[in-house]
Amino acid sequence: MNTRKLMLAASAAAFALTAAPAMAERGTDGDLKIIFWQAVSTMNPYLSGGTKEVYAASMVIEPLARYDETGALVPMLASEIPTVENGGVAADFKSITWKLKPDLKWSDGTAVTADDAIFTWKYCTAPDGGCAQGAYFEGVTNVEAIDASTIKVSFADAKPYPYSAFVGAQAPLIQAAQFKDCLGVKAPECTSANFGPIGTGPFVVKEFKPNDVVTFEANPNYRDAAKPAFASVTLKGGGDAASAARSVLETGEFDYAWNMQVEPEILEQMMAAGKGKIEVAFGTQVERIDINPYGVDPSLGDKRSTKEAGPHPALSDPAVRRALSIAIDREIIDEAGYGPNGQPTCNILPAPDIYVSTAVDWCLKQDIEGANKLLEDAGWKMGSDGIREKDGVKLSFLYQTSTNSVRQGNQALIKDMWSQIGVDVELRNISASVFFGGDPASPDTFQKFMADIQMYTNNFDGTDPEKYMAGWMCDKIPSPATGWQGENIVRYCNEEYDNLVRELGKTGELEKRAEIAKKLNDMLSNDVAQIPLIHRGQPSAVNNTLLGVKMNAWDSELWNVADWSRAK
Repeated sequence: MNTRKLMLAASAAAFALTAAPAMAERGTDGDLKIIFWQAVSTMNPYLSGGTKEVYAASMVIEPLARYDETGALVPMLASEIPTVENGGVAADFKSITWKLKPDLKWSDGTAVTADDAIFTWKYCTAPDGGCAQGAYFEGVTNVEAIDASTIKVSFADAKPYPYSAFVGAQAPLIQAAQFKDCLGVKAPECTSANFGPIGTGPFVVKEFKPNDVVTFEANPNYRDAAKPAFASVTLKGGGDAASAARSVLETGEFDYAWNMQVEPEILEQMMAAGKGKIEVAFGTQVERIDINPYGVDPSLGDKRSTKEAGPHPALSDPAVRRALSIAIDREIIDEAGYGPNGQPTCNILPAPDIYVSTAVDWCLKQDIEGANKLLEDAGWKMGSDGIREKDGVKLSFLYQTSTNSVRQGNQALIKDMWSQIGVDVELRNISASVFFGGDPASPDTFQKFMADIQMYTNNFDGTDPEKYMAGWMCDKIPSPATGWQGENIVRYCNEEYDNLVRELGKTGELEKRAEIAKKLNDMLSNDVAQIPLIHRGQPSAVNNTLLGVKMNAWDSELWNVADWSRAK
C-alpha cells in the first residue's frame, strides 16, 4: 500500500460515525452512575499515565480527533480529518493542518482557538514538565495558528502518519487561559485546574475528591444542544473489581463498571441476576511484568530506580530475565484469570493483525528445565535454602502489582513457578488508585517503580502503534527530573531501538511500517525488557437500562458518553 493509500485508510471512516438518535432535551435522564474500582487521582491525563485518569478526563476535555469503536479516525473538535487529498496534509508530509469546528466553546463560554492547541503543545513539551504523554508530540517542531480556527503542526522530518499530536483521549486540548501559569515544574501544583479542567466535552466537573468520587454536570455550552441526555454523572472510585461488577450485574445500583478483571466464572454467576451484561472489546491490552534494570535497594535513597543507581545486581543479567519468562506457564495464568477474554502472548504489540509478530514464540511453552539450565550456566548456583545466588547476590525480588483478585492469583501462581527455578519473591499489592495514580510524592506509583518486578496492563489509542512504540525510547524514562512522568516505565534504553522508532516515523508504506513495528516488538521481547503474559480483552459491565454504549478498545471507553441515554 502506498503512502496515499495509507492516508486514505486512516481517514476513510471520518464521516461514518453513526450518532445515536438526538435526544429531545439535554439532561432529561437524571444521573448516570459509573464505578471505577481504580479511583481517579487527577482529571489531567498529561500528569498521569493511568487509564482511569484518561477515561474520566475524556468526558470533559477532548482531542481534535479520536478513534471510534471500529478503530476508524473520526473528527471531534476538528471539522474533518486532514488528508493529502483535501489539502490538510502537506505533500512532503512535514506538516498537518487542522480546522476547528465553527463556534466551539469551552464550558466557561469562551471561544476555543488555535492558541489553545499551541499552548497544549508547549505545556506537554515544557522543560521539567514531566508530561506523561510526551510520545504524542515526538518529532513536532512547531504548532502555529494560521488563523483563530486553523492549527498547523510541523514535523522535523516527513511524517507519513501525522495523526499524533491532539489525536486520541491521551492527547486532548487544554484551555490556555486556565493552565497559563502551570508550565514546567509548576504543572502538578495547579490543583484547581488539574482537578477541574475547563473543557469542551459533554460534562464539566462539579466536585472532585481525589481517589474517591468525581461528580459531573452537563456542559451548558456543549456543541450539541440536545446532548448529553444525562443531567449529571457520579463516578465512584475504589473498592475492588468484583464489588464493582456486582453493583451493575446483581444489584443494578450502578450503570457502568469499567475494567472487570474478575474471574470468568464469578462474572457468569453475577450475570444470572439479569440486571446487566458484560461487554468486551479486543484491542491492544497486554498484561505484562516489568523488570527493573536499575538498583532499587532503599539504601540508594533518591537514586533508587534511576540510572544513577547503577545496574540491578541480578535483573540486569539477560539470562535471569529470560529464565523468569520461560518459567511461567501462561496457559494456566490465562485459564485461571481470563478465560475467553485472554490469550497467552510473547508480544507487547498484540494488535491490529498487520503489526503482530510471529517471530517471537519462545516464551509460550513453560520450560522449567531450560530456565534452570540458563541460570546454572550463567553462574547462579542453588543455595541450601533453595534460592540461587551469585557473587553474594540472591535471586530474591520484591514483586508488586495493584490490588485485584485476579492479579493476586497471578502473583501466587508465578511465585510458585519461580520457586521451581530457585527464585524467591516477596509479594506486595498496592491500591489501584495509588498504584496507577500520578502523585509525584507517592513512592507507590507504577511510574516510580520502587520494586524489582511489577505487573499491570497497558495499551494504546488507535490502530497505529508509532506513538506507543516511541514510549520505550531513552528520553521517555521517568525520573525525578520529569516528576516521575514518562511512558518508559521499564527504563529500557537502546540506541538501536530509538533509531528504529525514528525510522518508523519517516516511513509511509503500510507494509514497511508493519515490518518496522514488528522489529521493535521483537527487540523488546527478545531483550526481555518486559515479560508479556496475556493479550486481554476489555470487559466492562453495562446495566440493561443503559443505551448507546459502543465498547471501544481503540480510545476511551467513554468516548461517546454524550450519546448514552436511559431506556424509557
